[in-house]
Amino acid sequence: MIRRTLYAAAAAGAVAVAAVAVPTATAGPAPGALEAPADYYQDAEGKTGGELKDALHTIISTDAEAISYDEVWDALKETDKDPDNSSNVILLYTGRSQSAGDNGGDSGQWNREHVWAKSHGDFGTSTGPGTDVHHLRPTDVQVNSVRGNKDFDEGGEEVEDAPGNFTDDDSFEPRDEVKGDVARMILYMDVRYEGDDSWPDLEANDEVDNGSAPNLGRVSVLKEWSAQDPPDAFEENRNDVIYEQVQHNRNPFVDHPEWVDEIY
Repeated sequence: MIRRTLYAAAAAGAVAVAAVAVPTATAGPAPGALEAPADYYQDAEGKTGGELKDALHTIISTDAEAISYDEVWDALKETDKDPDNSSNVILLYTGRSQSAGDNGGDSGQWNREHVWAKSHGDFGTSTGPGTDVHHLRPTDVQVNSVRGNKDFDEGGEEVEDAPGNFTDDDSFEPRDEVKGDVARMILYMDVRYEGDDSWPDLEANDEVDNGSAPNLGRVSVLKEWSAQDPPDAFEENRNDVIYEQVQHNRNPFVDHPEWVDEIY
């Protein structure tokens, strides 16, 4: 069951990013203004199960672009921009609004969280899954360290620096307002990286303590989280910005959360 906290998720954000030159003074689009073309998912229509997963893999992989790990900093400053303060970003686990320029590795700063922990498949930070902005989010440095490379599940002790988040020896439970976001990011990675290129075949499973295997769990819990916390304006806008300005591909589970049950 989802825990309810006092921390609210932020709503829609703004535009543009690292891989392209964009005037930073330009106002961002309204949520939904950059929706996928009408034919973006046409090859997935009418499919279910493995056929749907295969079709979505092709759709989100074909012509997808990638950025460097250094460029991820600038990308996150746009994709996760605080809609109420364009100089700040919203941190994933704490929900805190923090200066976009206060990034780095020191205590109290924000850094780049691999929601699909990079050790699960050992893909590092080279261009590819290690720089895929669909699963990279700004997080508090200390909270990022607490999460580490743990799988996702319910239970544990509340994280001191991030009320509403819980952790134990082998898992991490994010706050209620981003549980669905986390689930859809993990399932995107499962569909996007199928081992048909130089990267490992990433697979969501129903286990914890997966170690260095290219697996992350628990998928049964992630399915529940996706249903309980549907996409909000912030997540939808983030998907639009990544598609329009960064990688030119989309997270299909943000556009069609019903596909989670169709595949998993």
